Amino acid sequence: MKRSIPLAVAAALLCALVAGPAVDAAEVDAPPAAQAAAVAGTPGIDVNSWNGTIDWTNVHNSGVQWAYIKATEGTSVKDSAFNSNYPAAYYAGVIRGAYHLARPNLSTGTVQADFLAANGGAWSADGKTLPAALDIEPNPFSGGYCYGLTQTAMVNWINAFLTEYRARTTRWAVIHTTLSFWKICTGDYAGFATKSPLSIIRWDTGPGTLPAGWSVYTFWQSTNCRTTSGITGCADGSVFNGAYDRLVALANNT
Repeated sequence: MKRSIPLAVAAALLCALVAGPAVDAAEVDAPPAAQAAAVAGTPGIDVNSWNGTIDWTNVHNSGVQWAYIKATEGTSVKDSAFNSNYPAAYYAGVIRGAYHLARPNLSTGTVQADFLAANGGAWSADGKTLPAALDIEPNPFSGGYCYGLTQTAMVNWINAFLTEYRARTTRWAVIHTTLSFWKICTGDYAGFATKSPLSIIRWDTGPGTLPAGWSVYTFWQSTNCRTTSGITGCADGSVFNGAYDRLVALANNT
């Protein structure tokens, strides 16, 4: 799910370029050259308005079976392409879900979950709609890597978001995050693993050591540049950790 490169990641990569191989890029979840790893599972993509006009029929015909599409950010931003992408993906046969880009410094998790649910992120029991994803990553703006929140405050913020989204939709949202963010900003909190599927962001040949509590990932964004028919340039490339029928089961909440 595309956003500006976090300041901490950019700094680490700059150090790697200046000082040589002392910094392991995998530790900051963003190797300098994102790799389109050959990963077993059901292929999908993450898109937003940055991807321009998308031909969803071509996307589906190329083998993409699912997509997470940006709906909202923070408390007021609505992705300009969502209202065209979301129904177009559905009618092309792509199982899709909405995602919300978290800005924990702007409001409570409850407020942002309500904003998502009211602007396209609500779940439908139609076999083609995934539970929405909470995209929570290192802060690329001012205010600190963890948005100025302590680990306890961050866990409480995420819990408020998940709880409100479930109250609005009956589903637990997917958590889409990086290994470093989860460790640094939540203290590797394990308490959401029994509720929310995990979507890990790691542009590398493996997903890495998963956060505490999760024994498997549900989605893995393995590259930020997968060439996909129907999309100019490339898109964030991901896989669902299972066969297509299990993806349908997740959509159906079975």
